[in-house]
Amino acid sequence: MVERTELLAQVASLYYEDNLTQAEIARRIGTSRSTVSRLLHEARGSGVVEIIIHYPWKTAPEIEHNLIARFHLHQARVLAGRGRPYEEILRGLGVLAARYLESILEEGTILGISWGTAVYSTVRALRPDHNLPITVVQMIGAVGTGNPLIDGPDLARLLANVYGGAYCCLHAPLIVEDAHVREVLLQEPRIVETLSLARRADIALVGIGSLAPEVSSLLRAGYLDQEALARLRTQGAVGDICARHYDAQGHVLDIELNQRIVGIELEALHSIGQVVGVAGGEAKAEAILGALRGGHVNVLVTDDAAARKVLALDQARG
Repeated sequence: MVERTELLAQVASLYYEDNLTQAEIARRIGTSRSTVSRLLHEARGSGVVEIIIHYPWKTAPEIEHNLIARFHLHQARVLAGRGRPYEEILRGLGVLAARYLESILEEGTILGISWGTAVYSTVRALRPDHNLPITVVQMIGAVGTGNPLIDGPDLARLLANVYGGAYCCLHAPLIVEDAHVREVLLQEPRIVETLSLARRADIALVGIGSLAPEVSSLLRAGYLDQEALARLRTQGAVGDICARHYDAQGHVLDIELNQRIVGIELEALHSIGQVVGVAGGEAKAEAILGALRGGHVNVLVTDDAAARKVLALDQARG
């Protein structure tokens, strides 16, 4: 098996890196052109070769300026969506967020992360040109359901591995049965240590959750159902960060669900130098606006459709 993989890697390297033709490769390794073609196809199918298309992700500078001025942000990155489907928008947001992170990460940085598809897209888009001794810390407990790649423990490990850094996981579930169980868990020394490290983070990378059913991560993960989402809306919730729900002004709600979360408090985010929030799509506009009004993020990565709606909602509500 190892010999086969080495052959696939050799043929792929000659073709993609040395720019040899399939006929030239065939002569070099003593086989036929059709065999080389099959080997290249196998190399892609087996994951030996990964094709990455670098889209020219354009931004909208004027909207970025408006967001920064209106909400006193450190920085904003607004993707020009150009009518792309949501999956492509998400990938573009990941690229913009990754390029921003790459520009601010330094040796010794403590980087806290939450969870979700936007955070995963960002981690996947990171392309550092050298290792960097950073520490990645999981700021909230593990979801434990759905796609494990978008969950906190795997994201912490993936991000740390990209930079050759260290990572620290929060060994607890995200949402527990009741407030008493949460208080007991918060006495565990390892959990105390991890959350203490999270509160000392230099940078935080977070997703912004929405109560819109079509984009609700907690609904997809099975923590909430349609009835629970409706109940949260009647309680005034418009979105969540690190699973902590807040209202349209960004005020953290005194509700039962928030008392069952194992993770960093939103107030603790305010003492972190740069909190990078990544979210896109018009369905998330209310959640993004609440996060901005509450000061829960000070760097925003979003798309132009969401940003325009955020600005319009803010102007309409004064």
